[in-house]
Amino acid sequence: MVLLTFLVGLLLGTLIGGAFCVRYLRREMSANVGPQLRQLNYKIEALESVLNLALLTRHSELASLTAPSARNDRN
Repeated sequence: MVLLTFLVGLLLGTLIGGAFCVRYLRREMSANVGPQLRQLNYKIEALESVLNLALLTRHSELASLTAPSARNDRN
């Protein structure tokens, strides 16, 4: 009977300890992900602004090339 009580206590201790470890690990993992996600978001926003600038530049170049030919067609 003493051995059975010891085994039940050992199993309960292992279960509770495992639950605390899982809870701690989940908290730490979520805490470490936040700054990395923020940094990744800043990089994506910078890339988006560079792409927008490149697209606007290319669009203005194409518009300036087609503008004289459109004027010539009207004359």
